[in-house]
Amino acid sequence: RFREKYALLDAAGIDWFFCPPFNAAMERLTPAQFIEHLLVETLSVRHLVIGDDFVFARRRQGNVESLRSGGERHGFTVEQVGSVVGDGLRVSSTEIRKALAAGELGRARRLLGRDYSMTGRVIDGQKLGKQLGFPTANVNLNRRASPVAGIFAVRVGGLGENWLDGVASVGTRPTVAGIDVILEVHIFDFDRDIYGEYIKVEFIEKLRDEVKFPDLDSLTEQMHRDAAQARTILAADHLPPKHEPT
Repeated sequence: RFREKYALLDAAGIDWFFCPPFNAAMERLTPAQFIEHLLVETLSVRHLVIGDDFVFARRRQGNVESLRSGGERHGFTVEQVGSVVGDGLRVSSTEIRKALAAGELGRARRLLGRDYSMTGRVIDGQKLGKQLGFPTANVNLNRRASPVAGIFAVRVGGLGENWLDGVASVGTRPTVAGIDVILEVHIFDFDRDIYGEYIKVEFIEKLRDEVKFPDLDSLTEQMHRDAAQARTILAADHLPPKHEPT
């Protein structure tokens, strides 16, 4: 989401973040119009850095040669950088989504250079988890689709100086006939009212897929097993060192 992308760019030291709306007017721009109206008139660009597969404007007609030609006319330079390679593959959003969908969080971590995370505001829920002995922080994802699904060992940031360990579920909660995809996080050894607060959830390892249990007792038994497994994973020495939450 925009908030998450902004936070990552800000942490990387980017001073200005310009995100023009992609609408019908933007979609109709020719390469020359894109360069003149957006890069020159709006941004007064002097030096432009792009990836090696960058295309732009109507029907993806613009490319690096279009930009270099426009730069000669309008007085800016263009630098093209090569792709980053990780795990023997070109790092791309497609490969990262594939890794996340497959539950391969280690591979996603290597491609991203960080743990995959979600952020959001804690909302009021049905409090079923609390009744079962597992109070959860519920986060409405407000997404059309989540790149991950299932049960995960996680770390939670944004609630103080230190990251907190927990176990999380991303899915529709089929045992209780849920419909919307929601992120539910049970934070270990934590008892505080955090409704309305923003939290950041880092996904460390996938435990299992979401399944429908025959009854709540069966669900509760599995939740205990999930929590124990997550604690073991998060306590392991091979995990990367914790860092300050952002």
